[in-house]
Amino acid sequence: MSTSSLELPPRPGGRWRGWVIAAVIAAVTVFTCLPVVGIDFDLSGIARNWQHGASKVLGLLQPDWSFFPRTIGPLLETLQMAVIGTAVGALVSLPLSFLAARPTNPHPWLRGAVRTVLNVVRAVPDLLSAAVLVAMVGVGALPGILALVLFNVGIIVKLVSESIDAMDAGPIEAGRAAGGTQLQINRTLALPDTWPAFVAQTLYVFELNVRASSVLGLVGAGGLGLLIDAVRTYYRYDQLSLIILEILVLVVLLDALSAAVRRRLV
Repeated sequence: MSTSSLELPPRPGGRWRGWVIAAVIAAVTVFTCLPVVGIDFDLSGIARNWQHGASKVLGLLQPDWSFFPRTIGPLLETLQMAVIGTAVGALVSLPLSFLAARPTNPHPWLRGAVRTVLNVVRAVPDLLSAAVLVAMVGVGALPGILALVLFNVGIIVKLVSESIDAMDAGPIEAGRAAGGTQLQINRTLALPDTWPAFVAQTLYVFELNVRASSVLGLVGAGGLGLLIDAVRTYYRYDQLSLIILEILVLVVLLDALSAAVRRRLV
């Protein structure tokens, strides 16, 4: 049979949908930038005020290395807050993940209650929860750790429970048919399949906690944020640049460490 007699398969339909979606997104973006109904997004403001930011950028490019000894204590406190917040958050999140997933919690009312509470936790920004906790327990690392725990629980439970919902429910159904209790099924069947996702999400929130704990101090929740607020108040952008550089180095090192741990455990 010659190649000229071969018929090409028809093009798949629905290719126009992608262009329609892209056009809708572009139209909505333009609409929200209009000065009357949108957010009044004006690029000319950058052209008018660029010289004000130039001096700040110049200060950020000249770190004050003599300020480094002052940052060691707050930097260690930030790292300690991230470690404690991640450990406590992970410990609380594991059982809640089973309660929030359909295969490991057959009770709709309990599952719905857990998901509702976690939706409320996720709806509150960590900076706002830290500000409220500072008013409740005082200035220091404790409100920051509590805010990180809430932040971690909201993220880990959401992602891990969705991972449980997506896994094969056959072994769990077989465990129920064999007469196992839900606790036994979750411990012997669901936990081994859930463990890789749980470890991966815990390492992920640990990296987020380092960034978050360095900002929570802006509302009095300890860590580098207190120092950032102090140098920002006095417009010491050279010292702020050193703090940013330290956070960058710490995040890069933790990212490499978590990647190595993830390769071994997941």
